[in-house]
Amino acid sequence: MTTPPLITDSHCHLDFPDFEGELPDILARAAEAGVHRMVTICTRLRNVPSVRALAEANSQVFYAAGTHPMSAAEEPLATVDQLIDLTAHPKMIGIGETGLDYHYTADSMDIQKQSLRVHIEAAQRTGLPLIIHTRAADNDMADILSAEHRNAPYSCVMHCYCSGPELAQICVDLGFYLSMSGIATFPKSQEVRDIFAAAPIEQILVETDSPYLAPVPRRGKRNEPAYTAYTADVGADVFGMDIADFAAQTESNFERLFSKITTYKTAV
Repeated sequence: MTTPPLITDSHCHLDFPDFEGELPDILARAAEAGVHRMVTICTRLRNVPSVRALAEANSQVFYAAGTHPMSAAEEPLATVDQLIDLTAHPKMIGIGETGLDYHYTADSMDIQKQSLRVHIEAAQRTGLPLIIHTRAADNDMADILSAEHRNAPYSCVMHCYCSGPELAQICVDLGFYLSMSGIATFPKSQEVRDIFAAAPIEQILVETDSPYLAPVPRRGKRNEPAYTAYTADVGADVFGMDIADFAAQTESNFERLFSKITTYKTAV
């Protein structure tokens, strides 16, 4: 049996109830698929203790924390200092996810923008990458990300990218990364695949966003980190690369963006 290439699920939600009681099996299946590392995303700051404990208990799990834009109206507004304090933990390697979602929660756009700017400042001040969720908000997202980057540079990944080509180009020009999810495997997602194909391979990551958005051939099922391998197969095809080369490139990209992880590797 051929050993699968190593890849990282750069965005998942292992603390969600969909995975309750199954984590050992989920991590074992991930390892079998070559997914040797994952970043679990805390979407409400009050849940940081449980997400942190999950990362502490599993060597292959790292985490990021922020207030999801769809929760911005119902959660206390994070402060920059609060986010910075959280980054003291060696396994917290990113800020977010934050962003703008006008598809489901357009009524809270003002507080979403305020929350986004708080998270951006935390990324600027810590040097950790910002993790962005964006849906139906391309113009405002482009304006805010660009304006804040002019104020002070920061790094960023546009997670589960499926917005328009114009926003993608603006983000790529800022040096940001685009992360490919299971959406890129769907038959009707050719526009998404074309957007990725037009981006530099050095700015591409892969993810599941599990438990959501399972890729083909698992579409419609609960997603999990092991399925990053299916998305990576499609990514390799999009870029006309061998899967081993694509995996190695995305690993290099991940460690360049989430560079704190290399410090952790050295420390342990």
